[in-house]
Amino acid sequence: MPDPSRRFTLDLQEARTRNRTARETLAHLAEAMPRLMAAWLRLDLALTAASILIAETGELRRARADLAAAARATLHAHHDAEPDPLYYLRDELRAQGFLPPDERGHR
Repeated sequence: MPDPSRRFTLDLQEARTRNRTARETLAHLAEAMPRLMAAWLRLDLALTAASILIAETGELRRARADLAAAARATLHAHHDAEPDPLYYLRDELRAQGFLPPDERGHR
């Protein structure tokens, strides 16, 4: 039985490579067996959805890393007694669209 405490990590590059390989295989099969085109199109739609999910996962990872960096900067600013330690967190939240633009219209 798998250990639920073990964290699964997705290798996005490997997923992209496997998706590309599957698409190439699908193209060859479609060429060799055109009578099954309806099935090939359904598989192509599934592979397209997987490509989109792979791209979105990469974007979410970058956004998470940016938020973590902003949180660390906020904690350091607080430790250093900066006048506005939350600036870093607000700035990143604003950049990711979680807060409205500031008074000057900056994102």
